Amino acid sequence: MTIKKPVNIFKYILIFFSVFLLSSAINAQTVWENPKAAVYPFLQRMADKGLIEFNDLIQPVGRKDILILLEELNSKKNNLSKTEIKELFFYYAEYAASFRQDKDSSQVSLIKNDAFRRWRVLGAKGEGASLYADPLFSLGYIGGSGKAVKQYGSGVDLWGTIGKHWGFQVYIKDFTESGTGYDTVTQHTPQTGIIRKDITNYTSLNYSETRASLSYSWKKGVISIGQDHLLWGYGQNGLIVLSDKSPVFPYIRLDYQLFKWLSFNYDHIWLNSNIIDSNRTYNTGNTVYGGQRTFYQPKFMAMHSISIRFTRGLTGAVGESIIYNNRIQVPYLIPVLFFKLYDYQSSNSNNMSGSNGQFFFNLSSRNQLPKTHLYGTLFIDELSLTDIFNQKKKRNQIGYTAGIERQDCLIPYLSLGLEYTRVNPFVYSNFIPSEDYTSHGYNLGDWMGNNFDRVIAVAKYHPFPKLYLNAHYQYSRKGGAGNVLQQYFAQPQPPFLFNLQNKTTEIAFQLNYEWMHRLYLNFTFTGQQIQYYAPAVSNQSIQTAQLGISYGL
Repeated sequence: MTIKKPVNIFKYILIFFSVFLLSSAINAQTVWENPKAAVYPFLQRMADKGLIEFNDLIQPVGRKDILILLEELNSKKNNLSKTEIKELFFYYAEYAASFRQDKDSSQVSLIKNDAFRRWRVLGAKGEGASLYADPLFSLGYIGGSGKAVKQYGSGVDLWGTIGKHWGFQVYIKDFTESGTGYDTVTQHTPQTGIIRKDITNYTSLNYSETRASLSYSWKKGVISIGQDHLLWGYGQNGLIVLSDKSPVFPYIRLDYQLFKWLSFNYDHIWLNSNIIDSNRTYNTGNTVYGGQRTFYQPKFMAMHSISIRFTRGLTGAVGESIIYNNRIQVPYLIPVLFFKLYDYQSSNSNNMSGSNGQFFFNLSSRNQLPKTHLYGTLFIDELSLTDIFNQKKKRNQIGYTAGIERQDCLIPYLSLGLEYTRVNPFVYSNFIPSEDYTSHGYNLGDWMGNNFDRVIAVAKYHPFPKLYLNAHYQYSRKGGAGNVLQQYFAQPQPPFLFNLQNKTTEIAFQLNYEWMHRLYLNFTFTGQQIQYYAPAVSNQSIQTAQLGISYGL
């Protein structure tokens, strides 16, 4: 009998990193910027107007890449309005400090403005390194139908660079909610899912968010390891491929620019299955906290995509992802491997031994129609091409989004958009629970799950620098989840919106003002009219208002 040595996974990760480290040749550092930062919609507007090319299909984007785009806009100031120029200078002060030197190569700012007049608690640069730190705090109140919730948040945001190629960041924020009507599950809203700290506390809700990354960059790429959200695609109120609905997760990320017209992205993600591994769970020999040492079934996701620039402003992307469990499989650490084909081979085409794969596509057109962004995303969970039009046998488990947004409609700085999303029954679901498209029980894709459609009309107006007014009208329909027998054996498949649950009409208004760098004042009003069909027909009207102030994101 031959005894095989266990696979040393760290050896393969080291080799994986080393191949790219040896190709480094230029001064570059990457520190990822939170997708919630106000600079994103600013750059998206500029890209929609054809002034820059902003590759924001995959987020977060690096702070230095953002700075390069701001400098490009600075060279085109004659094409900007007064409001846009003021915003440009405001954002430049935010992003220039770490990557642009003042006359003095050694700079320290402690509870004062830095060289670019950006107030900081700590800013230090010199001797081949930089370090920046800001406090995080937030105060908020939510009131309305059955709600009277006070929110508190505090933490620290720390980031910087080391040498010519390394970037790092640490973000820690703790939240507490108290009052009546706070949401402990956040399953039916676009809000990011939470992991509650103390499930025995019935008077308040406490949870935290921790993000961190360490990255190495060179002329054409960046590789990073961290814990954060990774977003893929476009959408006004949800992303069908990869969203921020689930809590943050650990990852390895590779971005490589092969040519000016071709880029590549790869991610390996550690997910949470929420499923106890009974084989590894054991009794502790005492009765403290139930007397069992609990382990969860390991769960992972590998995904990669290529983005092709056909011409200025017109790009297409195609990608593949696969969710697998039990243990890390080294082939899924190979960025260019065709995951689905490997899965067929490794499982001997046995569904009970296989993994859960998906394909996705995106097309984006910016300024082909003046000042307009046209976009569409297709997500394929399962599709039988031979039976695609067979009414009895077809299994079209797909989702798609199509949208349009135009800048400077009727008046300057007013944008109008319209978007439709549909996700068919059983998308994101799998007969093996530890391989469904979730983490911590939250969807990795759209927050509404499957068997729904949604149309949303948006209006965004920015009359003054740093003041953002957004309004939207949304109408959605949600069907039932069904069961695995229906998903895999029903012929024909249950129709779209079968077992209709509800129809929802929503009107929302949001005001957000960035008074100074990272200091936000915000107000949101949401009104919903919900007609329920299951378990019984009923109607509900919900009005919610939220007021808050925060420093940091």
